[in-house]
Amino acid sequence: MSKPEAARYRTTNWKSYNETLKRRGSLLIWLDKDMVWLAAKTGRPGRPPVFSDAAIQFCLMV
Repeated sequence: MSKPEAARYRTTNWKSYNETLKRRGSLLIWLDKDMVWLAAKTGRPGRPPVFSDAAIQFCLMV
């Protein structure tokens, strides 16, 4: 038995579609201006980390 073909939807009223997307809501992200984005120097051999732990956690959260 074969799968039924998926339905295709076409947007014909772009103005209404865009207004609907705007009304869905927004995502607001507040950043701390004092957050350190670059990692501190460790003084250990090897490649130093580029970003701080706080910056990595922020990116993973978003």
